[in-house]
Amino acid sequence: MTREMTGAELASMLKSNIHFKSLGGVRCPALNASPEDKKRRRNMRIGMFIHWGLYSILGRGEWVRFNEQLSPETYEPLADEFIPQQFEMSSWMEIARDFGARYCVMVTRHHDGFALWNSDASYEHFTSWHRGAHRDFVREYTDACRAAGMAVGLYYSPMDWRFPGYFDPVGLAENAALMKAQCYGQVAELVQNYGAIDILWYDGGWLAHKGSDTSSAWFWEPEKLNRIVKEAQPHILCNPRSGWEGDFYCDEGSAEIRGGIIPVPWEKNMCVCSGQSWGYMPDDPPQSFPWLIRMLVNVICRGGNWLVNIGPDRDGRIAEEIRVRMRQVGDWIRAHEDAVYGSTPGPWEPVDDVYGAVCHGQYATLFLLDPSQMASQQLPQIPGLHITEAAIQEADGSLHQIRFEQTSAGIRLELPEGWTPTPADPVPTVRLTADAPVQGRADEDISFTGK
Repeated sequence: MTREMTGAELASMLKSNIHFKSLGGVRCPALNASPEDKKRRRNMRIGMFIHWGLYSILGRGEWVRFNEQLSPETYEPLADEFIPQQFEMSSWMEIARDFGARYCVMVTRHHDGFALWNSDASYEHFTSWHRGAHRDFVREYTDACRAAGMAVGLYYSPMDWRFPGYFDPVGLAENAALMKAQCYGQVAELVQNYGAIDILWYDGGWLAHKGSDTSSAWFWEPEKLNRIVKEAQPHILCNPRSGWEGDFYCDEGSAEIRGGIIPVPWEKNMCVCSGQSWGYMPDDPPQSFPWLIRMLVNVICRGGNWLVNIGPDRDGRIAEEIRVRMRQVGDWIRAHEDAVYGSTPGPWEPVDDVYGAVCHGQYATLFLLDPSQMASQQLPQIPGLHITEAAIQEADGSLHQIRFEQTSAGIRLELPEGWTPTPADPVPTVRLTADAPVQGRADEDISFTGK
């Protein structure tokens, strides 16, 4: 049975700067993904987000049409200029593989209404197929994902700024109904026409830029909408941004992660660059390598997936410095891949700015955010856990044994004196071996109501 979590218990669980959007969505157990499908998604762990569209031509962010109040006469002709030169989807998949991603999520249509596929349901055929490019980029993307061995994720925004009814869904109900019909038609196209889809990532279910996805559920009828999705794709997983509670929660932005393990499926969504925009902006440098690794560690030690965004330019190109940073992070992930993919958070709760842990088989991996503090700390004793070996795991994956002491009070590690993070290995790692499989914190069936 699903347990609802509210009030003080909810506040305690989320006692951190993790902020889940769209809590309290419509509940419909018949739509819920199976535990096996949720586990499959969690085990992917690393994903690459891609924001690309007409806004990439202007280079001032994906909200440029609304933020600058660009008229239809100014903005919509960009659809005839959106003709990427010498672009192949395989170039994005190369970046995803270098990064260590196991899944991708591409924006198929953002709030501006421009669809990147051959969409008959698109109002006025505002699509890449019917306008300048005459290409179905969703088809190209889904084919490229599968060829690269990536799970396929599609982002879709129900809202559309082209409809006055979006801003006044009651007073302009007939126009708003056209927008809703477009949403249902396009979602059906995406889940019915492109083979197996692993993730449907909604965004923008709120109305008139007020309230939330949840408060607008009366309009979108998300149970009805997502029945279309689940009937076509029984194994798909959806986020909660349609007004239905969804299969996993989302924390958006580059804020540091703090607090304890979150025992529900969740995902950290952020940009590899500054986060000023999800869409392309020139001269937006990537975050530092140490900062990104600390973010990755803080996410997986709390049970989350890490979905990191890139914003290609109008021709689908990614700056070389971003490619280098993605590859650098991927190299670190590959050196610790057993601790990243398929791991479970725990057995120890993370201690902010000191350490976090994951477990996999008979191993527990301890990520030391500040090794200097470990001399004065010991790991809490876990009943039934007996450690037989401890070893430092270098950035190249090699292991060097260290001494440790395990008593009824806990486990104390004897780390090398003066051991500190390095540019190549910003989060030093210790692998602990046990005499039996190590048990971490399993996901629970919890419904956050948002109250």
